[in-house]
Amino acid sequence: MNRRWLGWIVLAVGLLIVVFNTFFIVDQRESAIVVRFGDPERVINAPGRSEAGLHMKQPFVEDVVRLDRRNLGQEVDQEEIISSDQQRLVVDAFIRYRIGDPLQFYRTLRDERTATDRIDRLLNSTLRDILGSTTQTEIISTRRAELMQASRIEMQRRAKAARFGVQVIDVRIKRADLPAQIQASVFRRMRTAREQIAAQTRAMGEQQKRQIMATADKTVTITLATATEEAETTRGQGDAQRTRIFAQAYGRDPAFAAFYRSMQAYDASLANGDTTLVIAPDSDFFKYFERGPGGAGRR
Repeated sequence: MNRRWLGWIVLAVGLLIVVFNTFFIVDQRESAIVVRFGDPERVINAPGRSEAGLHMKQPFVEDVVRLDRRNLGQEVDQEEIISSDQQRLVVDAFIRYRIGDPLQFYRTLRDERTATDRIDRLLNSTLRDILGSTTQTEIISTRRAELMQASRIEMQRRAKAARFGVQVIDVRIKRADLPAQIQASVFRRMRTAREQIAAQTRAMGEQQKRQIMATADKTVTITLATATEEAETTRGQGDAQRTRIFAQAYGRDPAFAAFYRSMQAYDASLANGDTTLVIAPDSDFFKYFERGPGGAGRR
């Protein structure tokens, strides 16, 4: 009885092994290549077809190789490139592609690890050829988008010629910088150039300041001289007019004019109480103390 059950168990295990080696499930996100003794026989769920689900193969004779149907991204190793103006640049890029022909992909590359290495080397070669024919400024700024498009087109052509069975979707340059050992010297040169420009700008500013100050001083001197001249002219004209008015007034009443001038002389001489005058009593200076401007003469 135990031998019978042991036989049934062995038979069941054998059937399970045969079943597991006969049936397989293909996910909708992948393609499956049925391989017989290393040679591909057929492709299941290839791009453009919908064959996901349960499938069969010959047990122990055929194997299944699964490949991703989705878009794949791959970052290539940093590569040092020399531009057309002999400038060294470290370029960091990545590529996006999909497996368009699984059968051709398997025949040429066998697996995704080999594909990663071959695509990496092919992309580095493409970037060297495309970027090596342009200048540093064009790579970094002015023609970057155009160069990425040219790299994508060239990569598509080379991948097709190499029969990789892949469709290149996009090629992008993530970073294009100077090597670390060169950045310091470039920074020093840039700093020196900026310092020279700053010194030149300060010198020009100082020269302009001096010119403006000289012009301002000249304008002030001319303005003051003109104002002084005009003031002296006006003052002279005023003095002349005053003299003329006094002369006219004195001509109308000489006695009053003499009296008025004497009063001014008294005020100027006697305004300070400490003033001492030594004058003869009968001097004309005191004539108005003895008589008025219209009175009789001294007695």
